[in-house]
Amino acid sequence: MSRLRFIEVDSAHGVQTITLNRPDKRNALSPELIDELTQVLNETSECDCGVVILTGAGSAFCAGLDMEQLETMHARTVEQHRRDSENVARVLRTLYEFPKPVIAAVNGPAIAGGMGLATLCDFTYAVPDARFGYTEVRVGFVPAIVASFLLRQVGEKRTRELLLSGRILKADEALRLGLVTRITQPEDLLAEAHALAQSLLQNSPQAMRAVKELLAGHSANQLDEEIEDAISANAMQRSTEDFREGVRAFLEHRRPEWPSLHLHTHAKI
Repeated sequence: MSRLRFIEVDSAHGVQTITLNRPDKRNALSPELIDELTQVLNETSECDCGVVILTGAGSAFCAGLDMEQLETMHARTVEQHRRDSENVARVLRTLYEFPKPVIAAVNGPAIAGGMGLATLCDFTYAVPDARFGYTEVRVGFVPAIVASFLLRQVGEKRTRELLLSGRILKADEALRLGLVTRITQPEDLLAEAHALAQSLLQNSPQAMRAVKELLAGHSANQLDEEIEDAISANAMQRSTEDFREGVRAFLEHRRPEWPSLHLHTHAKI
């Protein structure tokens, strides 16, 4: 495996642990981290481990896209934004279709794209203080790519409520919704994830792979179309004034003043 800056990989007893390692940025998804995670997942799919654990370094699991880097993207073209969105879609799809069981050990907040990573795993173990939320609308963005997966997890009515409100879920609510498998104390999180991994290693690797291929195959064609639409929506939204204002307001710790609201108001007069 080539040298990695933002991902740590540890292998022991048939289990490969992948750790998002930007603790100073709450493991936010920079383009480099996304590329490294995609690379590691692809390599891990071919290695001799039987189970994967995905976790985060420090106090957060993953805070979503790196807002500081997004602020610098205002000069990019729609096509450049499209390539960025394709990379996000690729890593989420890779995780969703991964041929081996994956356990998320959610050690802290898992927000926006970070929630996608946490809840697309086959098993999601979380500490009581973990928080989840697709908060994109709060910064003028569209949670387009994760929407397709969330629809399959919780249904359309709940998906609309979560994506339109952008609200934060506590771990116990995420458990009730079926987005979290189990809540465990922080000091026990990795130990319990490893215990689950060892129990999974007793199963037939071929049979587990077949189960995952079967489930992924049921929605493959529909996902192809939905994610293509989502990539286009993401790319277009990154070019809007609302998105630029939302990112600026987030970084300046203030309420956004949505340009589209003013345009709508003037249009009525």
